[in-house]
Amino acid sequence: MGVSVETATTEVEVVVIGAGQAGLSAAHHLRRRGLRLLDDFVVLDADSAPGGAWQHRPPSLTMAMVHGFHELPDAPLPPLAPQLPARDVLPGYFAAYERDHELPVLRPVTVTSVRPESAAPRGRLLVEADRGSFAARALINATGTWTRPFVPRYPGAERFRGRMLHSSAYRGPEEFEGMGTVLVVGGGASAVQILAETAAVARTLWVTRRPPVFRDDPFVPQELGRAAVARVEERVRAGLPPGSVVSVTGLPPSPALLLARERGALQRLPMFERITETGVVWADGHAERVDAIVWATGFRAAVGHLAPLGLREPGGGIRMDGTQAARDPRIHLVGYGPSASTIGANRAGRAAAVAVDRYLKSTAAPPALASIQD
Repeated sequence: MGVSVETATTEVEVVVIGAGQAGLSAAHHLRRRGLRLLDDFVVLDADSAPGGAWQHRPPSLTMAMVHGFHELPDAPLPPLAPQLPARDVLPGYFAAYERDHELPVLRPVTVTSVRPESAAPRGRLLVEADRGSFAARALINATGTWTRPFVPRYPGAERFRGRMLHSSAYRGPEEFEGMGTVLVVGGGASAVQILAETAAVARTLWVTRRPPVFRDDPFVPQELGRAAVARVEERVRAGLPPGSVVSVTGLPPSPALLLARERGALQRLPMFERITETGVVWADGHAERVDAIVWATGFRAAVGHLAPLGLREPGGGIRMDGTQAARDPRIHLVGYGPSASTIGANRAGRAAAVAVDRYLKSTAAPPALASIQD
């Protein structure tokens, strides 16, 4: 049959939104279960090229500095030079995966809304996009978080005369050369990477809400990983916004952390109280002049297009049962909450594909009875 994204509404069995790690994993497992891409299901991606969020990483992030990448299913990662930028290497790996596994992705296609096509509880979903619309029996949402950087509101921020940016807009330490002081806010891997690099060209300050937990072992033990995932699962099962898995696991001795420590950039300070025109002020009245503030404060799930479905709970999150939205068996979210890591995304993609396949079979219309001729 094939699909054109420039025409009227196209009927398919499943729409997958997003072609990052979770979306490609889901597409791979849908194919393995017999669904035909572009006939039974489509994959829509808002980016103009393969690679998911990796293509937007700063050029200074080399493969040697990448922490926690996991291979796509059925695709061993080839040997890669550690000095190469991750934003070049990993999108190439994703592009090869789409080609070798025959997963043509429709791009760039931005989904604007998903809503019930009819009042029937098991009717089709209307997926509306900037280049057409699709009527699907089920949806796998894999839009991740990259497009929704989070910057907390702080008194006085609008008055700051220096440079202020989120870590998603960081492109390397060169942009801070010649500055006096760069303040980095956040306790995760992005903050540590920016500190490690920027400390070579400027004075840095590190601020976090809670004291960071430094781990001595390079890899998170299985029991700690399970505890972290369980904590996030508990939140999404209760309908609360998912928290960060890394907030439970702590900071392992990654190459970036070791470099930041060597450069004396890990002297953590508590959160300041307000921002002034020229810097920040702590609760005790101590003021510090800073030239730039980098908010390495994470992201929020990009699920605004699902708002017409009414999936959010009073707590602000989408209540989940595994990968399924508890309020609607047609909707699965991957790369959301406990599956936000790359290894979690692979597992969630498979789980969602299995569940969707079962749903489609359980709700399929029975074949018409042939008339009996005397």
